[in-house]
Amino acid sequence: MVLLLALLTGATASGLTAVAGEGTARGLLAGLAATGLAVPFFNRLIAAEDDAPQPPASVGTGPAGRDSDG
Repeated sequence: MVLLLALLTGATASGLTAVAGEGTARGLLAGLAATGLAVPFFNRLIAAEDDAPQPPASVGTGPAGRDSDG
């Protein structure tokens, strides 16, 4: 997933550089640079979701989580 997103980013940067009127070499360099920078960015972005704290499945259930009236 990370590599796919990085390749899409590089292709977009390369295409936009070509549309801007720059040469093929500059478009290729811009695409490679964007791809290289996108890999650690998307890797950290996706890995951040895995490290998020998850609440326990049994929150609010059981004797300690119940309110008693009396």
